[in-house]
Amino acid sequence: MKVFLLFLLVRLASVFVVQTSFVPDEYWQSLEVGHKLVFGQGILTWEWMKGVRSYLYPLFVAGIYKALAFLQLDQVELLILLPRVAQAVLSAFADFRFYHWTGKSKWGGFILLTSWFWFYTASRTLTNTLETALTTIALSYFPWRYGDECCSFLWFVFTAAFVRPTALIPWIPLCLHHIKKSKYSAFELLFKRYLPIGVVVGGALVALDSFYYDKLIFTPYEFFKVNVVEGIGEFYGRHPWYWYLNVGLPTVMGITFVPFVFSAVQTLRNYEVFEKRLVLLTSVAVTLTVYSVLPHKEFRFLLQILPICLYIASDFLSRWSRKASTPLLYVVAITLLVGNLVPAGYLSTVHQRGTLDVMPVLRRLSSEYKEQTGSNAKILFLMPCHSTPGYSHLHGNATLRFLKCEPNFDHVQNYQDEAEQFYKDPSKWIRSHIPVHPPSALPTHVVMFDVLAPRISDFLSTYQAAETVFHADYVSGDNRVGKNVVVYERFDPTGGAKTKKTGTQDQESVQSDQ
Repeated sequence: MKVFLLFLLVRLASVFVVQTSFVPDEYWQSLEVGHKLVFGQGILTWEWMKGVRSYLYPLFVAGIYKALAFLQLDQVELLILLPRVAQAVLSAFADFRFYHWTGKSKWGGFILLTSWFWFYTASRTLTNTLETALTTIALSYFPWRYGDECCSFLWFVFTAAFVRPTALIPWIPLCLHHIKKSKYSAFELLFKRYLPIGVVVGGALVALDSFYYDKLIFTPYEFFKVNVVEGIGEFYGRHPWYWYLNVGLPTVMGITFVPFVFSAVQTLRNYEVFEKRLVLLTSVAVTLTVYSVLPHKEFRFLLQILPICLYIASDFLSRWSRKASTPLLYVVAITLLVGNLVPAGYLSTVHQRGTLDVMPVLRRLSSEYKEQTGSNAKILFLMPCHSTPGYSHLHGNATLRFLKCEPNFDHVQNYQDEAEQFYKDPSKWIRSHIPVHPPSALPTHVVMFDVLAPRISDFLSTYQAAETVFHADYVSGDNRVGKNVVVYERFDPTGGAKTKKTGTQDQESVQSDQ
């Protein structure tokens, strides 16, 4: 119990320490959908129009929101906090199961607790995080010992596959190993154990998704068809085939990649001795091979094999430490701790925090606007798609307008999504998409990165900078993301005269909108 409480303490701490943005799916594939289900206010991305996502995780969030609404405690702070707390508790349980899987190894617990990437993601409301927790629990129940025929791990595997169908990839070699080593025939295992569990889990989740999509649907198939067959994933970026090998996995594992490599080399040289490790390495290799073939690559896609890689590294350290001197043990442990603390601390508290920090600012400004005018604020986000959360972080008092970036489903030649059109010529896009008459039709607030302001200075002539929020020390070189997020407010949100303050001097604003 003490070990579980330690894991729980660290995961709950991450809820409050991790205050930066990672990827849009953290909000747009979970919180935003849950908010729409419960409160009727939310924006569904194209994935929900195409049916490539299961409603399982959003319903997990929606259950929390429904309870808060019933208790009349649906303050926006709790709407943001409690789903992360719930995910942190689940991640802590997965950590505890990992500890048992390693045979209660001290190195296993240490490696997991100090993993910078797991700390960075374990409390985020990402489907990848849920998938990783389910995968870790499944690994702990997997029948590694000969004669142990427990198939309870399959319940978690099939559930994870509905959360993200790619969760099945690392289980292909693991299940083949199970079938090969089992005292039962392959036929008996597949048709009396695998198939019944798959049918029960699949049937329940197909029924759930079909109810919410209002049609019979098998979301893993839709996911495969859209992302692999139609190649939509490529729309969001391409990387060379070797990216996971020279960038992805070393970054995700951090300094723990060193003992992982030593363990892999040792295993390949003595594969008869380290049979379990060899099976796990095969699982990692198969997953990396499949992912390397796909053009679109992301760090978070490796989350599902992170627990496997950490196990391989911890097993090596456990065996090595039996003969190592005490001073050397401390040197290795401190090196691993510091090597993980640095990226975890910086990326959790500093890098890419502006797109989250701006949301409380917008809540305050939209609330003030509502009090002054009796109308909802109209907020225009002129930023790369899904840079910020949506209604789940505002919860009323505003209507939101975001740039869209839907893939080219109709195979239009020379296709450009709305965001691409905007950044190609921002002023032209604004003239054709933003009404200027009457002036009251203009957005009341505009949110953008600071680098965009010089390109749309004419449009901003009727706005004043209301708040500037730090975002990041280092940004990409495409001139779309800046170091600060700026919120602009229209001079005359009340329909009457208002004063614009510039420096120490006041200037009279534009005339009444009426």
